[in-house]
Parts: sequence; structure tokens; C-alpha cells
Amino acid sequence: MRYEETALAFHCGEAQLYGVLSAPAPSTAAARGVLIVVGGPQYRAGSHRQFTLLARALAAAGTPTMRFDYRGMGDSEGAPRDFADIDADLKAAIDHFFVIQPGLREVALWGLCDAASAILFYAGADRRVGGVALLNPWARTDQGIAKATLKHYYGRRLLEPAFWRKLIGGRFDALGAIRSAWRLIASARAGSGTPGDAGNPGNQGGSADSALPARMYQGLKRFDGKVLLMLSGADLTAREFAGLAAAPHWQTLLATPRVTRRQLPGADHTCSKRVWHDQLVDWTISWLHAW
Repeated sequence: MRYEETALAFHCGEAQLYGVLSAPAPSTAAARGVLIVVGGPQYRAGSHRQFTLLARALAAAGTPTMRFDYRGMGDSEGAPRDFADIDADLKAAIDHFFVIQPGLREVALWGLCDAASAILFYAGADRRVGGVALLNPWARTDQGIAKATLKHYYGRRLLEPAFWRKLIGGRFDALGAIRSAWRLIASARAGSGTPGDAGNPGNQGGSADSALPARMYQGLKRFDGKVLLMLSGADLTAREFAGLAAAPHWQTLLATPRVTRRQLPGADHTCSKRVWHDQLVDWTISWLHAW
């Protein structure tokens, strides 16, 4: 199926927002669309044009797909803001999506990194959102990134021949590395010290920065639609989320039939290789068609 693209302009409050609609051609009365939520700071094309390519692939497969710049990003007007403050932008975009695609009954929200986190904050409050596709959600805490780095970076480095060649050749700052590792260990042991406590809404002894994971957990708990969770195998952000999601209260949510989990071994944060991108597209299309 072919697709066609249309430039969009709509308002969020007093700010004019800009985006692009990729839709099947010839036009179809699609009941479900996808809204790609862009994380910051970047604009609607995405890293290595991944959102442009994703939108076109979904449209060619029969699903109208909209991507846009929220206030203060890309071409859109307004004061800059971060992912925790874009609920109004998402609502305005969905409102406009339903106007330009009058056959829509629901949308799926698709986001990478902090856009995935923003989706979790919003989705449960809008009944028009039937599904969320989350790639490497951002759940950053000092404790979480310290644990992920110690486990997945330092552990991997110790197995690399290049590391030992540098060490033996005197080209490695062992003292500096020890100091860095010690700081990470201290951060990893901060708070309650119980694995997976960050993000547990019942945990009163965790670190102060656990508010982000807790808000993400509450958002997922509140949302009752379909979920596609995709994690890259070689990305610390994904590893940190995976560590968080190993906690029992997260496992309870993620084990439900409405959640589809996918792992992409070797992939980086933005899935920059074409083979990785194509896999994300295939997973998304299959997920959308399985509803």
C-alpha cells in the first residue's frame, strides 16, 4: 500500500504546533491510528529519521500515523518544557488527529525514552488511547543507573581483551576507575538497599529521586489498554528499566495478557541499525493487527 503525507498545524493553548500526518493512499476510514510522541530535545523526524521512517512504514501497512513537535521543540511555538509537562500537548495532538481522520475510534501512542515515560503519565487519563508502545522507557534514578552501570558496563568490560591489554600496557587509569566504581557502588546502595525498591509506591525508605519510577508505575497501573514494551539489549536506559521492572509489583503489572514484551539483543538506545529499526516496525505492525 502507498502512503501520502500532509503537513499539520494546530493549537495547544496560545501556541501553534506543527506536525506531519502519514496516511494510507488511497485514503481509508481507519478506526485506529498511531501518534508518535517525540522525546526531548529533538524534533519529529527523530534520531537518524527513525520516526519519519516508522510513520511511513505504519501508513504503508494501513495505519494513519501522526508525529509532531510539542511546545518549545522543533518548529512548534511556546516555552521549552520537558517530558513531564506535555499532557496538554498530547491531548491537543489527539484532538487534531481525530479531526483530520474522522473515522478514528482510538489511537496508540508510540514513544522512545522519556517520550515513553510521558506516555505512561498520560495514557490512563484519555479513553481514546487504546494502546501504548514503549521503547526503552526513561526511569532514571541515581540508584538505578548506578546498578545498571555496575552490572552491565563494568561486568562486560572485565571480559574484554582490550581492557586487559590497556591494563597490562599501563594505559589504563586503574585508580580513577576504582574511584568511579566506588562512587557507583555507594549510589547503588543508597536508599533502602532492597533491589527493585525504586518505583514501589509503598516504599517509604527509598531515595528521593524514586518519584519518576513511582509515577510511571502508577500510570501503567491506571492504564487498562494494550501495551507493547520493547527493550534494547545494549542500552543502559533499557537495562535500568529492566532492573526496575524486575521488582514484584512491576512484574505483576507486566505479566498480564495485555502486555507484549520484546527484547532486541545487541541494539543501542535508538536502534540505529536498519535491521533493528525494521524489527521494531514489524513488532509494532503485528501488535496493532493483533488487537
